Amino acid sequence: MAFDGLSSRLQEITRKLKGKARISEDDLKEVLREVKLALLEADVNYKIVKDFVKVIEEKALGQDVLKSLTPGQQVVKIVKDELVTLLGGEESKINFTPNPPTVIMLVGLQGSGKTTTAGKLANIIRKQGKKPLLVACDVYRPAAIKQLEVVGKQLDIPVYTNENTKDVNLIAKQAVSTAISKLNDVIIIDTAGRLQIDEALMQELKDLKISVKPHEILLVVDSMTGQDAVNIADTFNKELGIDGIVLTKLDGDTRGGAALSVKKITGRPIKFAATGEKLSDIEVFHPERMASRILGMGDVLSIIEKAEETFDMEEAAKLEKKLKKQSFDLEDYLSQLRQMKKMGSFSSILKMLPGMNKLKDIEVDEKEFVRIEAIICSMTKEERQNPKVLNGSRRLRIAKGSGTTVEQINKFMKSFEMTQKMMKEMTSNKGMMKKMMKNMNMDDLKDFSNFN
Repeated sequence: MAFDGLSSRLQEITRKLKGKARISEDDLKEVLREVKLALLEADVNYKIVKDFVKVIEEKALGQDVLKSLTPGQQVVKIVKDELVTLLGGEESKINFTPNPPTVIMLVGLQGSGKTTTAGKLANIIRKQGKKPLLVACDVYRPAAIKQLEVVGKQLDIPVYTNENTKDVNLIAKQAVSTAISKLNDVIIIDTAGRLQIDEALMQELKDLKISVKPHEILLVVDSMTGQDAVNIADTFNKELGIDGIVLTKLDGDTRGGAALSVKKITGRPIKFAATGEKLSDIEVFHPERMASRILGMGDVLSIIEKAEETFDMEEAAKLEKKLKKQSFDLEDYLSQLRQMKKMGSFSSILKMLPGMNKLKDIEVDEKEFVRIEAIICSMTKEERQNPKVLNGSRRLRIAKGSGTTVEQINKFMKSFEMTQKMMKEMTSNKGMMKKMMKNMNMDDLKDFSNFN
């Protein structure tokens, strides 16, 4: 996952800082040296690292900090504030025109994920009440048009294509006319890329820019390319003029330096971050929230937003009634599991909780949730509603039906009974949640999330 290495280093540094009652200038220099190394190892541009550390040093050497009662925490706050500034300061939104349609042009090199990003972007924009139209202007890459059509079909979003011509300017103009007639208020144009930046690519994009006058030009950048991503962004901005950046593959094994460098180098904001392969795996880029994640302070706001988007309020109300009656069964468990899956991977949600990414020994195998779903789906309605009837022969039948073993079913049922018990205690004792969190045993949590 992006930033994992950087997060570990910075969290260890901030942990040491918070524990200090007093900080000397020598302590501060040692801390800044560690911060510098951590950022360089994360592939952040050297000049940016140098400036970043210099600003922190100037602010941290202030007498108010060194003489304060909590100097360590003060320095941590300075590091976080500067990290937020480096990432762009504030959230940067799409500039929708008051006279639709708003034209968004996606540009970037081949392999950066433009076509998939076009679909993801259309999906997130639709949630804002817009009616997007996808436009296939990558007429060179084999199957690029078909790929966009498949993405559009999966999302139930219309795609404009014209395979009778390779004139992308004509295609784009026709798409605008179609959007006006069909009342589509946002047009997302998927353009062609190259393996490297060349004159032909830039000229085609410049001509397209003149032709359709896009309100937003978003550069799609593969964050796994490291410093190359920064150089690509800088060149596209100088040659074409971009309005924002979409970082893709942030779920990959990347050091994260691109995200920390690209805004400073180009002066253009990161507007979106793609965090997985699913078409729902894209989020608005919030610099403050990302800085909090990197420093291990969590991102509870994003969890709440994901929950609000994915959870069925009617189902939640039904569950609340059942909890009050203390009748939480396996059908409820399955319903909640499926709603949780819509929010993204369990690992990514855990990492948004304050302090949870420090627990390196907790590894969540996402396949376990697939097995759990298979186990419950192999049960009869009676067995789901009354698990007490699950005798040996029933468990053997369920194991065969779900492709698991009786031992796995026994362990899952044990974890479910623990969940039932927790639910009953929480509904009968309002102060139980706080007590449970305070006394939580991490070994139990590990067993609960990995029952095989």
